[in-house]
Amino acid sequence: MLKECLENVRTGNPLIHNMTNYVTVNDVANVLLACGGAPIMAQEIKEVEDIQTICGGLCINIGTLGMTEAMILAGKKANELGHPVVLDPVGVGASRERSETVERLMKEIHFTVIRGNISEIKAIAMDTNTTRGVDAAEADAVNAGNIESVIGLAKKLAAAHDTVIAITGATDIVADSEKAWIITNGRPIMSSITGSGCMLSAVIAAYVTANPDNVTEAAAAAVMAEGYAGELAEAVTLSRSEGNASFRTHLIDEIYKMDGEALERGAKYEIR
Repeated sequence: MLKECLENVRTGNPLIHNMTNYVTVNDVANVLLACGGAPIMAQEIKEVEDIQTICGGLCINIGTLGMTEAMILAGKKANELGHPVVLDPVGVGASRERSETVERLMKEIHFTVIRGNISEIKAIAMDTNTTRGVDAAEADAVNAGNIESVIGLAKKLAAAHDTVIAITGATDIVADSEKAWIITNGRPIMSSITGSGCMLSAVIAAYVTANPDNVTEAAAAAVMAEGYAGELAEAVTLSRSEGNASFRTHLIDEIYKMDGEALERGAKYEIR
């Protein structure tokens, strides 16, 4: 199934409309091209509905606030057209404005996948504010002692909003209301660059757009693909005594080079 999910992106070349932040927009566009999709970046309120009509999916990222009305128009149009919509609730819980923005988006738009770190997902599910800016709080980290409760939280939130929840960090959890994929791909160096999460949300949008009948599996495949690419990119970076800026380039390169068989070999997961 992982191989099929990746190959469907390569052959389908889904065009993804990204309403993302100005910090990572270039990396988001490039990683979509690398994984086999295609990017379009549009946020002007007068055009977002038209743009969505020519795209296959939508990725909404609230890293830079100020596009809420345009996001709602684009999201509603995507829902009307039956296009998948991914939400990246960057920093939700860090400020009242971010929390209220996510609350409104979730009332107005049906999201196919919600991807965030554990603190962001807890902020949505439990109205907490443990997020450290855009980063997860160390106290929230998923570990052997709390993983069952985190899986339960993810499944409950997925059921409540008819969505797939992707919690990413050292251990990733991708869950719908019935099953959860526990994924251990990735390396700590991925947190040393700005945008690995933003890139992943866009890759998830491409995967679920290309695999509409297997949304949970497609989201999990996307998480594994970027995580495994991170492992390969770290090996290249270390072998050349390079730093985090080079790692970012190698990460995108490894996503570009990955095929379905490589993903099947490198994926590390279990299903509960």
